[in-house]
Amino acid sequence: MAHFLEKEGFDNHNYDLQEQGISDVSKYQQLDVTEKAAFNVIDADVDYIFLFSGLSGTKEGFENYEKYFAVNELGLVHLLSWMRQSGCRARVVFPSTRLVYKGQKKQPLKEEDAKETRTIYASNKLAAEHILWSYQNAFGIDHTIFRICVPYGNMFDGGYSYGTTGFMIDRALNQKVIPLYGNGSLRRTFTHVEDICRNIIDAVKSPTTKNEIYNIGGENLSLYEAALIISKKLDAKVSCIQWPELDYILETGDTIFDDAKLKSAGFANYRQKFKDFLPPLP
Repeated sequence: MAHFLEKEGFDNHNYDLQEQGISDVSKYQQLDVTEKAAFNVIDADVDYIFLFSGLSGTKEGFENYEKYFAVNELGLVHLLSWMRQSGCRARVVFPSTRLVYKGQKKQPLKEEDAKETRTIYASNKLAAEHILWSYQNAFGIDHTIFRICVPYGNMFDGGYSYGTTGFMIDRALNQKVIPLYGNGSLRRTFTHVEDICRNIIDAVKSPTTKNEIYNIGGENLSLYEAALIISKKLDAKVSCIQWPELDYILETGDTIFDDAKLKSAGFANYRQKFKDFLPPLP
């Protein structure tokens, strides 16, 4: 998002935990969201605050729960408290996750569908959505929440991807085998990061999207279909293996997104295709 905003010509102020920002951002300061006083370095005279800091993961949250709560929930409350005290009336733009939903077999999920949080990370994200609503209701601090399913691709450092797709690419390149639990039939909505950034930016420019929650759409693929595309590009194989017990317990099932709400608002534009994002080996 920082890269995308710079490329699009926004006056963009960037903050993160590490000492240096990514190479092509022009304004950067170090900030630890777990420290309340750290937010005093932020410029309050802005239109939007993109709170994209966070810790993700499934099993890791159970082992490092203090850090997950500190970063994913307390960090948000620190920001909102600072906004309240400083008088900053920017709109908070917040990325949420597919993991707040109770999976539905092959059925697209709508924003109002049943929720079920099987991990600490998922619980953090759903709690953060509720915290944003609370501060809007009590103090008029606006927000827009975008639920993202499986992002893929990269735009600035030469890497190909991260998360689910990054794992598949890493295994294909280094072990020539992409392992999938079960039969790989679980379905996800895959969205290129450029499409995610563009749709978020276009949507938050509109006053009609204030204090709303939107699913970001994309392509409906099974994990096997995605792995097969990558394996053919990178000359690897796909192997189905038995589920480890805890991973099976934590698995949500199919999570594919219905983005009709975003479409009806006029902001669902997808240019990238999963089959095109990864070049074949020479």
